[in-house]
Amino acid sequence: MFGKQKSQHCRIVPGTKGLWISGMIAALAFGSVSASSLDDEINRLTADVTRHSASVHALEQRLLHPVDTRVSVFLTLGNRQALNLDSVELFINDQPVASHLYSATERTSLEQGGVQQLFVGNMADGNHQLKTVINARAANKRFVRREVVHRFDKRPGTLRLQMNLDARAPDYEPEVTFQEWK
Repeated sequence: MFGKQKSQHCRIVPGTKGLWISGMIAALAFGSVSASSLDDEINRLTADVTRHSASVHALEQRLLHPVDTRVSVFLTLGNRQALNLDSVELFINDQPVASHLYSATERTSLEQGGVQQLFVGNMADGNHQLKTVINARAANKRFVRREVVHRFDKRPGTLRLQMNLDARAPDYEPEVTFQEWK
């Protein structure tokens, strides 16, 4: 048990040396073939995941935000010099949906005939109420705050409402009118 031990050598049986080398070469070749097929499989799976992700996103958009329930509200100015708009707030069915404070650049854009999209959302068909609160300074330097309620009937399809803000001399009392765009 204790004592001198014989050394152990790993021997390759004569005549099998060529087989062993060819086996190693075959294993390496098979490994590179399987690595390239593995890369091809990964690329195919990545393409499948990307395609399925795009179709899931499209389905989500159709289910969560269907086009036939969409409502949009736009703001335009009638008399562009009568009011200096400060802010607008929108409420649909007594729920706040939009609020905007106007910068000098935005006011200038509206005064030059621009149209602002105030709200885009989805709504069930039926009767609804849109309330807007307008804060502005009139041309006669008076501060004006108006609250206007507009009732509308949402039918199937997209509904686009134009909210037109106007004021006339000499009192510059703001008038808010609503028009449905076709």
